[in-house]
Amino acid sequence: MTSADREFDIILWGATGFTGQLVAEYLATSYGANGTLRWALAGRNEAKLQAVQQSLMAHTGGMAVPLVVADSDDEQSLRDMVARAAVVCSTVGPYARYGTPLVACCAESGTHYCDLSGEVQWMARVIPAYQAAAAASGARLVHSCGFDSIPSDMGTWFLQRQMVSRQGVAARHVKSRVGRNRGTASGGTIASMLEVLDEARRDKQIRRLLADPYSLCPEGTTGPDGRDQAGARYDADFQRWTCPFIMAAINGRVVRRSHHLLGMPWGEDFRFDEAQLCTSRAQALRNTLGMGGAMLGLSTGPGRKLLQRFLPAPGEGPDREQREAGHYELFFHGVHPDDSARDMRVRVAGQLDPGYGSTARMLAESAVSLAQDPLTCGGGFWTPSSALGEHLLERLTSRAGLTFEEVAIV
Repeated sequence: MTSADREFDIILWGATGFTGQLVAEYLATSYGANGTLRWALAGRNEAKLQAVQQSLMAHTGGMAVPLVVADSDDEQSLRDMVARAAVVCSTVGPYARYGTPLVACCAESGTHYCDLSGEVQWMARVIPAYQAAAAASGARLVHSCGFDSIPSDMGTWFLQRQMVSRQGVAARHVKSRVGRNRGTASGGTIASMLEVLDEARRDKQIRRLLADPYSLCPEGTTGPDGRDQAGARYDADFQRWTCPFIMAAINGRVVRRSHHLLGMPWGEDFRFDEAQLCTSRAQALRNTLGMGGAMLGLSTGPGRKLLQRFLPAPGEGPDREQREAGHYELFFHGVHPDDSARDMRVRVAGQLDPGYGSTARMLAESAVSLAQDPLTCGGGFWTPSSALGEHLLERLTSRAGLTFEEVAIV
């Protein structure tokens, strides 16, 4: 199936939501309407879609982006929608609650798909359930195409490419360390996090799955990695204290899945871990206690009720000024298997709010890559680096405002 076989290159599903509107605005300003990229806005409320359509005309020279009305509770409407598109780009979460019927329809109809999911327990369910259908139809489905987990996944992939090119060998251990960053959460992200916590509270199998660093790899996969960092630690390679990073629980699993999908080119003993850099041991301890307390509070009824008074509701998020003031950087340290003097480090950075300003661009370019780039992978469930690789790297750096660069180890 090619884009030429379908009415639209991309249908943006969830275009009236907070993140969906940001993706729509980026597509409108970058690609216009009815130009080289044929795309449409989709959702279940036609009036709200029309309002988004109207708001985009300032970016499209007055041209209207087409609308598609469908409902996640109406399977036939989903089937009709996906049949019209080469790619469906979904921002509708929590995916564990709303995403499975759409994934099933895409897998069965040969329609490519990408999303922003960081819900490990959901991905671990849908990948084995619909892999055979996607492989048969040719549909390429790519989860986690936002801040979780493109910087970590593509950053590791980029580091390993540089390591092999410069040193002739892959790093057997990659340390991802989150540096300076500024961003805010939206209600959609909070809702997805609460969905994961609720499933884990109800089901001990989910708790075991979330604790398994290889839970997105094929069943039975094992390796040298253990549980994600849970406390303050000193990192001698960075000469800095570190604390847990909340997105490590998804990012690490995506990176390990990429390694598997790529054919394990970095060795069967490949290790990956991710943490947040801190300025001092005291800050690392404070951050660790603060994050642990917040997660504990959200896991209990009374604590959640209290914290939700201060958290954004679904549909709410950072305003334009906050998004444009955001930024982030991640460092990836590749440990040479034989000689520490030949270790390598790269930096991945973005100049917008990581979870919304930059995420909207990353997701949009992932969708365009699926629709227009000459990809070589077959049908099935993929990660950003294993499916999109060089094509996505070029899009991220030339269009989405990310930088990937080798930096000195100091």
